[in-house]
Amino acid sequence: MSSPVLDAFMGYGIEIEYAIVADADLSCLPIADRLLAKAAGGKKSSEVQRGMLGWSNEFVMHVVEVKNLRPSASLSYLCGLLQNEVRAINQMLLEWHARLMPAAMHPWMDPSRETQLWPDDPHGIYRTYARIFDVKTHGWANLQSMHVNLPFANDEQFARLHAAIRLLLPIIPALAASSPIADGRATGYADYRMAAYRDNAAAFPEIAGRIVPETVLNRLEYEETILAPMYRAIAPRDRDRVLQHEWLNSRGAIARFDRHAIEIRVTDTQECPQADLAIAAAIAATAHMLYENETAPIAVQQSFATERLAALLTACIRDADLAPIDDAEYLAAFGYPGKHCRARDLWRHLVRRMGQSELIHAQSWRAQLEIMLEHGPLARRIEKALGGVHGEIPHERLAAVYHRLCECLDEGAMFVPAAAAESG
Repeated sequence: MSSPVLDAFMGYGIEIEYAIVADADLSCLPIADRLLAKAAGGKKSSEVQRGMLGWSNEFVMHVVEVKNLRPSASLSYLCGLLQNEVRAINQMLLEWHARLMPAAMHPWMDPSRETQLWPDDPHGIYRTYARIFDVKTHGWANLQSMHVNLPFANDEQFARLHAAIRLLLPIIPALAASSPIADGRATGYADYRMAAYRDNAAAFPEIAGRIVPETVLNRLEYEETILAPMYRAIAPRDRDRVLQHEWLNSRGAIARFDRHAIEIRVTDTQECPQADLAIAAAIAATAHMLYENETAPIAVQQSFATERLAALLTACIRDADLAPIDDAEYLAAFGYPGKHCRARDLWRHLVRRMGQSELIHAQSWRAQLEIMLEHGPLARRIEKALGGVHGEIPHERLAAVYHRLCECLDEGAMFVPAAAAESG
């Protein structure tokens, strides 16, 4: 569906992915086709429209996406709508003794054995991906994220917005990481989803680059610098040009010129829509601050080498809020007064600045962001609930924590384990 062309920060597009799991044991259930068919009145469908929101499949059969179909001027308004859709899906899934699971990865899914791709593929997109890549891996089949779409109306707005998002991108996992567990084990990463995602197309490095996109000054340069090399690289394996579209780009933020927006992809799914949208608000407010050159002119923002930003992203993928930032110039670009800090300290600074933003209703997100800043991102809280994690984790302990996360999703509640609350 085409979207109206909006000026920067005049609307938001939010897409949140959830796993469908059995209510009893939380095993993956590949029934997204049945869910969507039921929601569509019995017709086979890959997307269902429900007012201004929609449900759709996402590549594999155990994942469903909830999104607004047209940009929303208010994240606060969107929050209640998304929560209602989560509850509606959970009610519908009762027929199959199933429910939605939040967080960015299923903690014990075996993708080599459990992956089932969406079968209705009239354009051959999924079949082409499966032929070229090993899609029965975590980096393809066990990923749930929130995408934040921010609009731009013209080339000048695109350049400013792209520069702002590019600078902000490396620290998003410090606030949003929610995937410390995979294969029933502690992974050593707070954001293992991003660790798996960044390498899923390693045979074609042009597709993901360094996840942080390269500096570009306009659409033409973007197409020549980012899109054209990617299309050339995949062409020998994609002779029918099935994948040669801008969505093939796997960087952490991609230009969607087809809908005049930049799509931010590095945000793990949280425990409830309120938490997801609190992070979206923090991203939007900080990107707007940079867009307006409040703390650094665009030339300074664009001057940071991609490798420099990618190194910080790697640190935040691994250590999230505890990642050290020793780049004084980077901190200065955000108006941070010190020369070094941990990522959580920079986010505290940025969240305080949100209170001055006229872009969002900062008070709407204060409670959720305070929990994230006080007790860490969801990954840290999951680890605390598990009693500290090293190596393989007893299945019963994992199941208990993720059952509670499923309850948080349905209730619209933040996840604060007792151990975290007491330590705070």
